[in-house]
Amino acid sequence: MDSEDKVLNMNTPEEEITTSRSIERLQEDQEYVSVIVKRNDEAVRHPDDILEKAIEEGVEQHQRSSASLFLSALAAGLILGFAGMCVALVHSIIPDGLGFPLKRVAVALVYPLGFIICIMSGTQLFTEQTATAVYPVLDKRSKIKSLIMLWILVLAGNLVGTFISSVLIYQSETVIAASSGFMEVFDHLISFSSGEVFMSAILAGWLMAQGGWLVMATPPASSQIICIYIVTFVIGLGGLHHSIAGSAEIFSGLLHTGAAEYRDAFRFLVMAIIGNLIGGSFFVGVLNYGHIRKAQ
Repeated sequence: MDSEDKVLNMNTPEEEITTSRSIERLQEDQEYVSVIVKRNDEAVRHPDDILEKAIEEGVEQHQRSSASLFLSALAAGLILGFAGMCVALVHSIIPDGLGFPLKRVAVALVYPLGFIICIMSGTQLFTEQTATAVYPVLDKRSKIKSLIMLWILVLAGNLVGTFISSVLIYQSETVIAASSGFMEVFDHLISFSSGEVFMSAILAGWLMAQGGWLVMATPPASSQIICIYIVTFVIGLGGLHHSIAGSAEIFSGLLHTGAAEYRDAFRFLVMAIIGNLIGGSFFVGVLNYGHIRKAQ
């Protein structure tokens, strides 16, 4: 009997062992002290280990109560309102005469700050869950109905949170002094057609979900912050549309402009949400699961 057969005859049911990496993990558990294996894995993690971690985290989110998910998502939306504030401040501080390229780079530099606080705090962000919540469904550990309810709860919590933070920031305008920046950002967002917002949001959702994957792939240290910063910097540099950060900018813009452009604002949010959902769930969730689990 070879080593692989021995592993298959252990306490773990044979049907649960689906990849060569699954067998390697069982061998490591039998042959090495677990803490040593864990420290070694933190250096370079096998893709199958990352996927297994992502599935377990997704299952945990599916099993959380509705109140817990909503409150966590609400906290994330409240925090992400600061991303919109940072962008508006850059637009207010940098004069138009310095040129579009400089302003775009400056926006990209500060855009990740709200995301870093949000993700590192462990709160639930919709654009992270577009992929993470999909893995358990693809692995048949959760149902599609649970996935849809999770998405609805997290999205609703995020939007309520960004609205509340937008109101609070608006009430603090005499201190922040970013009104002109909020209005400029708002006019810029609603100027795009539905198709342009949709395609841009697919790319942003793709990058955000990939950022969540990178966070799981790296040890819990400054490297995770760097991963988040890089991904969101690229989104800011490209001017891509993130539905939750964009909602903070849209809500703040409506408050500061006093304009009744609700139809354009609603159109932007709908297309950004759908685009983010497709970008994260398909280009990251389905493709990662497919090439790691199904292709082995």
